[in-house]
Amino acid sequence: MSEIQHSQAPDSTDTAASQRDRIEKEITIAASPERVWAVLTEPKHVGNWFGMGEPTPVDLRPGGTMVLDHGEYGTFPTTIVEVDPPRRFAYRWASAHPGEQAVEGNSTLVEFTLVPDGEGTHLTVVETGFATLDIPAKSKETASYESHEGGWAGQVVNIKNYAETGRTDGATGGDCEGSGS
Repeated sequence: MSEIQHSQAPDSTDTAASQRDRIEKEITIAASPERVWAVLTEPKHVGNWFGMGEPTPVDLRPGGTMVLDHGEYGTFPTTIVEVDPPRRFAYRWASAHPGEQAVEGNSTLVEFTLVPDGEGTHLTVVETGFATLDIPAKSKETASYESHEGGWAGQVVNIKNYAETGRTDGATGGDCEGSGS
C-alpha cells in the first residue's frame, strides 16, 4: 500500500490559524525500518531525496546539526532534537531563514515516526510550529504552511521511492518542492 494519507490534527479552538499549524503525511514503504532510517539520517542518502544530490553533513545526535542544501533557496542548518533509531527522528528547521541555525524561536519542528508494517515501514512525517513563526515576506513562498503542505506531499513519495529503489523518480510537491522540502 503506497497511498499517501494527509491529515491535520483537530484543535479544540478550531480556528483557521490552529489548523494551519500542523502538517501530517503518512505513507507505507516497502523497505525495512532500518533502511528507511538510513535514508532519513545518513549523509549519502539525505541529499538525494531532500536536497541537491550531494552528501549532507549530519551530526546525528540531539543538539547536532544536519545541513539541508536547497540550491538557489540556500542552505539550512537544522538542529537535531531526537534520535531514536530506527523509530523516531526529529529536527528543528528554520526554512524562513536560510543560513541561520534552527532554534525554537525561528523554526518549525519536523518529526519522522517509523513503525514496522509487515516487511515494510509505515512512515509518518509531522511538521508543527507555523502558527507562531514569523516569516519574512521574501520567504513566504518557500517557508509558509501552504508551501510545506505541498512540499511534504512530494517528499514522502521521494522518501518512499528512494528507500525502495535508490531513486526519487522526480516526485513533485507544492511550491516548496523546487527547494527540496
